[in-house]
Amino acid sequence: MLYIVGIGCGSAEGLTGEAKAAIERSSLIVGYTVYNELLRPLFPDKEFHATGMRQEKERVIFALEQAACGLDVSLVCSGDAGVYGMASLAFELAEVYKDIDIKVVAGVTAALSGAALLGSPLTNDFAVISLSDLLTPWEVIEKRVEGAAICDFAIAIYNPMSHKRTDNLRKACNIILKYRSADTPCGIAANIGREGENCRILTLGDLQDSVVDMFTTVFIGNSVTRVINGKLVTPRGYRL
Repeated sequence: MLYIVGIGCGSAEGLTGEAKAAIERSSLIVGYTVYNELLRPLFPDKEFHATGMRQEKERVIFALEQAACGLDVSLVCSGDAGVYGMASLAFELAEVYKDIDIKVVAGVTAALSGAALLGSPLTNDFAVISLSDLLTPWEVIEKRVEGAAICDFAIAIYNPMSHKRTDNLRKACNIILKYRSADTPCGIAANIGREGENCRILTLGDLQDSVVDMFTTVFIGNSVTRVINGKLVTPRGYRL
């Protein structure tokens, strides 16, 4: 059996009961080095296999091969395995491993855990967009950002900035500013559920000049999002 497990933020509190049970049933845990190190103190008796950044394909093939040999394996991903995680790649590569049972175990993705830190910014329709152009051309990302802005979605942004991609968040904000006021409430949540966790509320105008990193999730409000008692809130539309 191959379990594809979303581990949330990687802390004991961030694991769902189902995720914990799947890992406990597995004899081998396969994951990115950082995620394995988060899990190792929680599961000290398990065997771990790690690969580095941009070795996703090798990681998945190793997990599939071990499962094909009869082991119960957990292929772990941060957040949810189906949201920018390994689930789709595992299913694609599993076409040549006909006899492997695969079960996806949902986890708490950063859009949800980060939103909870900030208040309730995603209560109505929202879009989730990654600004990483490693696998998606920037021209496609720009269209998605503009489409979300035109449709007045609240937006959760993953991978807003890295050492090499220092200007993508600014470019995304500039697109959104064509359709929303610079005073639009936004939020930043960093290191969610981990040491150094922090969040803050700011305007869209301020967001375009902000410096963040890959461990940060950005939230951009829609036309009705507001700050209520220090929390970022997008009303559902109930009559009060």
